[in-house]
Formats: sequence, C-alpha cells, structure tokens
Amino acid sequence: MCNVCDSLGLTRRGLFSAGMGAALAVTASAAGVRAQPARSAETPDAAFARLMEGNARYVSGQLNERDFSAGRAARTQGQAPFAAILGCADARVAPELAFDQPPGELFVVRVAGNFVTPDGLGSLEYGAAVLGTKVIMVLGHNNCGAVNATITALQQGNTLPGHIADLVRAMKPAIEPVLKTPGPDLAQRAVVANVQANVRRLQTEKPILADMVAAGKLRVVGAYYDLATGKVVPV
Repeated sequence: MCNVCDSLGLTRRGLFSAGMGAALAVTASAAGVRAQPARSAETPDAAFARLMEGNARYVSGQLNERDFSAGRAARTQGQAPFAAILGCADARVAPELAFDQPPGELFVVRVAGNFVTPDGLGSLEYGAAVLGTKVIMVLGHNNCGAVNATITALQQGNTLPGHIADLVRAMKPAIEPVLKTPGPDLAQRAVVANVQANVRRLQTEKPILADMVAAGKLRVVGAYYDLATGKVVPV
C-alpha cells in the first residue's frame, strides 16, 4: 500500500475493524485537514453533463484555453475530481483531452479492455467514497485491440502469450454471448457488451458503490468513444 494511503489510515485493519462507514468518515476527515479545492460538479447528473459538454467542445475543436501551470501549487493541497473514468489503456484515448478537463478534475483508472479488476475496483471505491466523485464512466472505444484479441481467441481457440491471456479470460463472460448472436458489426457489439457488463458490475459492487448508487450519491454509466471523430456516445 502506498505511503499516501498509509498516511490517511487506509489499511485493511483500519477499514474493517471499526466498520466501513466509520473508517471512511475518518479517512475523509483526515484528507480534509488541509484546504480542499472546490468540486466543479456536485451531483451525479451535473457531473455527467459536464463530461458530455466537455466532449462536445473536443469534437468541435473549441477546447478551453488552459495554462496548465496555473493552480499547480494549489493542487498539492488536495483533489476533488468530479468524475472517474474506467478507460482502456489504448494510447489513442486520452480522457482529459476527450472531455476537455484540466488536471485535478478526472480520477482515471486504465487497463486494456476497460474492465473491472480488483485493484481498479478499489481505486474507484476510493474515488467515490473518499474523493467524492459523482459519476463513474466505463469508456470503451472502437478498434479496441484487447476486445479484438478476445474475439479472435474465442473464435479460433488461440492462447495468447504471458499475462495477455488474462485479458481474454476477464472479458470472455461479456463478449462470448455476442459471438453467438448473428449480425454485422461484431467488434462494435463486443465493445458495447463489454462496457455494459462492467457498468452492471460496478452498480452492484458492495459495500461501497452499490450503496452510493442506491442513495443517489453516485451514477455509473457506460460510453463508446469513436477514434475518428472523438465523439463519446452513452451506451
């Protein structure tokens, strides 16, 4: 566990011995000892709208002008991201650019194939429960190498080398049913199915995310990013 987490008391013993709710309250209090930046969206609907408005600027080429050095010192005092993105590791998809957001606004977790891993889940729980993110977006994209590799492996029985095979095993439950449904655009349908499966998982993950969703404090959504246009479409 990292030194920052240790300094905030984020140990397994601290989280579970006194109860999850109490531990998170203590953690949030400890994190808030220093002055915190203002959050730019305070409700799940506002956070989602802010993401989509930023993407519209990106698609139209009307990005906000930014001085990235401005606020750098202030950001050492804390962070208050309004949204979390579970995105693909693909180098062509950069969430801060795609949603036209400055540093400190997005809490980004990336893995090839944009699926939930234990470490990624813990990160998203931290973002929601401690940092206060209001929306989690699972962001897939077209021409996804991880999805295409999974399709090929499932169709042809290929065994991929090293830990790349773990990606296929992780995405298989979401993508395999798509292969059994005839129709065009197999790769696109597989990307969407993978996104939707991971949205459902996050919405039902207890004890943190599911309870926050039920209480209206958090929204989990899925989206599809088009590489050619930069446009993000909810799915």
